[in-house]
Amino acid sequence: MFKKLLSIYENSILFLNQPENPSDEFFTLFNDAENEWISIPKTDVSEKELKLLKTIFKLVEVETSANHSTSNGWNQFLLLNGPLPSYPSEEASIRLIQFHMSSDDANQIEMESALKGFFTEDVLIIWENGSRGIVIEEKTQISLSEEELISMSETLESDFYVKISFYIGKLHPFSLELREKFRQEQEYFSFGIINLGNPHILTFERVFPAFLAHHLPEELKQKVNQEVIELFQDDPEMFATVKIFLENNLNASLTAKRLYIHRNTLQYRIDKFCEKTGIGLKDFHGAFTVFLACLLFEQKRS
Repeated sequence: MFKKLLSIYENSILFLNQPENPSDEFFTLFNDAENEWISIPKTDVSEKELKLLKTIFKLVEVETSANHSTSNGWNQFLLLNGPLPSYPSEEASIRLIQFHMSSDDANQIEMESALKGFFTEDVLIIWENGSRGIVIEEKTQISLSEEELISMSETLESDFYVKISFYIGKLHPFSLELREKFRQEQEYFSFGIINLGNPHILTFERVFPAFLAHHLPEELKQKVNQEVIELFQDDPEMFATVKIFLENNLNASLTAKRLYIHRNTLQYRIDKFCEKTGIGLKDFHGAFTVFLACLLFEQKRS
């Protein structure tokens, strides 16, 4: 197939192995069927032709020397205690989105290309290891909502056959303090992956209640309503119902849908819980106390 392209683009170069340092003046394409690479001068390819080529072959993203230098600067700063990297705007606000893949077998070049397809080409991506990395976004570049990130995670999972989780960081000023903010978010992300079932999306709000419950002194844990915990021990179905009901903001329709039960069945279980414990879940303080008990019970079980 690529030999035909050689006759069309006479200045192109065919490779039997992936080129180690492809020029950013070329479009480098990979033919999976024949395990070949070809580099075609960008000046020889129209926008329409490139669009067609990308539907047939995989475009290999080439990191320019400028991008490499910028990525390396961020890597040194965030992961290796290096100096603050140079940045066009010192007043910028930065959001760091961490991601974790269930396997380190995924091709990093292909994964980066896919991620940039969902975000914008201007975002920077640095890798901590073979399965974990960071998307660096400036405030002006932010384009994906939490719902869109969930959809992206599901798409990447089906395309790369790996489960991928994201931690959506907060917007932080571009300053030396950004590294400490990142390390705190990194700690929350690691905790969430281990303790919260490795969900598609994690945020501070989703992780911190469980993080707080986990780090409570033992004497305080013992003071949480033991009657509720004993009820959960005797009736695991009740535990699942109450926790999902609270996680869905007391929305009966969403909770019933997630549990695959009728709304009447859900209401019966909620009424039964309130009757046995004397705690109303529609009261903020009651809901808070019960949710804390749910987290402690869950952690005790695991």
